[in-house]
Amino acid sequence: MDFIEGEILYFNKPLRWTSFDLVNKFRYKLSRKLKVKKIKVGHAGTLDPLATGVMIICTGRATKRIEEFQYQTKEYVATLKLGETTPSFDLEKEVDAVYPTEHISRTMIEEVLTSFVGKIQQVPPVFSACKVDGKRAYDLARKGEEVELKAKTLVIDEIELLDCELPVIKIRVVCSKGTYIRALARDIGVALNSGAHLIALERTRIGDITLDKCMNPEDIDAFLDNEVKIINEN
Repeated sequence: MDFIEGEILYFNKPLRWTSFDLVNKFRYKLSRKLKVKKIKVGHAGTLDPLATGVMIICTGRATKRIEEFQYQTKEYVATLKLGETTPSFDLEKEVDAVYPTEHISRTMIEEVLTSFVGKIQQVPPVFSACKVDGKRAYDLARKGEEVELKAKTLVIDEIELLDCELPVIKIRVVCSKGTYIRALARDIGVALNSGAHLIALERTRIGDITLDKCMNPEDIDAFLDNEVKIINEN
C-alpha cells in the first residue's frame, strides 16, 4: 500500500470514540511507522461518539475522494426507546420529558415508519455539527444558547422494524447523506403521539462497504507492521 500516494481504509468505529479520535489514532501510528512528520488523513462521514460502525478513512491524495464517499447511501441499525425524550435525542443528555406509550402497538409503529420512506424534511438536532453563523450548533447548545436550525430535504430509501419489545424498538434505515438518525428517532416519537430517543446506533454500510470489511482499531498495529514490511521487501 502507498499511504502517501493515497489509500482507502475501512474501520469499525468503537463506542464513545469521536470520528476524529479514530483519524488521529491512525494518523499517529501511520506517521510513526512510515517515519514521516506529516501525512494527510481524513474520514468520510462523521459518526457520533455514541454510535459505532463503518467509517471510511482516506490517506494522502485519496482524501480528495472523501466527498464522493460522503454522498453514498448509508445503512444504520438504530435502537429507540419510546416514551422518553432527551435534549440531544440520544443518551448524551438526561431524559427531560416522559410520554405515554400504552396506545402504541407494533402495527401502529409499522404504519408510522412507512410514512418516513421517500423524500422528507428533517430539522437537524441542535446538538450537531451544523453551522449557525459560522459556529457549530453543538457548541452553542452546550453553552445554553438558543439554536434554530432550518429543515433539510433528504431521502429515506428503506425503513424496517427489526424488533419490537415495547417501549424499545430496533429499526434498519437506508438513507441519503445528511440524515440524522437521532432526529429521525425524535420525529418517529412525535408521529406515535409520544416521544423517543436513540439508545444505540450502528452504521452497518456506506455504499458497498459493510461491517465485515472493516478493521478494528486494535488491529492497526498488526496491519501497519504487515504493510510496511511488504513495502520494505519490495
